[in-house]
Amino acid sequence: MKCAVIGGTGLIGSQVVKKLNAAGHEAVPHSPSTGVDVLTGHGVAEAVAGADVVVNLTNSPTFDDASPAFFQTSMDNLLAAGRKGGVGHFVILSIVGADRVPDLAYYRAKVLQEDILKAGPIPYSIVRATQFMEFVDAFMSWSTEGDTVRLPTTPLQPIAARDVSDTVAEVAAGTPLNATLDVGGPDVHPLDEIGRITLNARPDGRTVVTDDTAGMFAAVDGDVLTTKGDARIAPTHYTDWLT
Repeated sequence: MKCAVIGGTGLIGSQVVKKLNAAGHEAVPHSPSTGVDVLTGHGVAEAVAGADVVVNLTNSPTFDDASPAFFQTSMDNLLAAGRKGGVGHFVILSIVGADRVPDLAYYRAKVLQEDILKAGPIPYSIVRATQFMEFVDAFMSWSTEGDTVRLPTTPLQPIAARDVSDTVAEVAAGTPLNATLDVGGPDVHPLDEIGRITLNARPDGRTVVTDDTAGMFAAVDGDVLTTKGDARIAPTHYTDWLT
C-alpha cells in the first residue's frame, strides 16, 4: 500500500512514516522541506499521485483566528488532488472534545477540518487524540510568571506521541472507518496536578499554583477533553514517560 504522509517530517508524521514502512507499506513523507505547500497547492498533486492513502498531519502555524483559513485551504487542495488522483482513503488527526470547546479558535478550526473531510469525496478516517505528553512543558510555560506556574484544574488525559502515531499508522493501513476513533492516555489528572507531577520529576525551581482562570485551558468546561465510551486507551503512563 502506498501512503502519502503530508506533514510527514513532524513529531507524529515522522513516526507514522517509520511505522508504516516497517509494516511493509510504502510511506512517503511530504512537507514544505520536500517542496509541498498545502496552502498554495504547489507539489500537492505530485505528492498524492498514485497513493492509496493520504494521511494529513499538517498543522496551522498559529492557534488564533487565522487557523480556520489554514484548514479550509489545505483540505480543499488536498481533497481535490486526492479525488483527481484516485486516493481511496484520507486520514486526519484531530483532538478529543474539540467540538465541545467553542471558545477556542483553534479547536473550532479542527472541527472545521473534520467537517470538510466528512463532506468530501473520499472515504475517510478521523483519529482524535487527547493532549500530547510532549506538550505539557509548553502548557506550563504559557502561564509561568517568575517561579510560579498558574494552572487550572481542567482534567486532561495525556498521551505519548508514539502511542498516537501507532494508532494513526494502524488506521491508515486499514479500511476507511468513515467515522471517528478517539484515543487517549491511561490516566486522567487535573492540569495543575500534571504540573506538580512534572516538576516533582524534573524540578526547576518553579511551583504550581492552582488558578482556574489561567491559560488556554481555562476556557474548557469540565472533562470534555477526556475520552468517553469505547475510545482506545494507550499504554504509556505520564509518570513512566517522564522517566
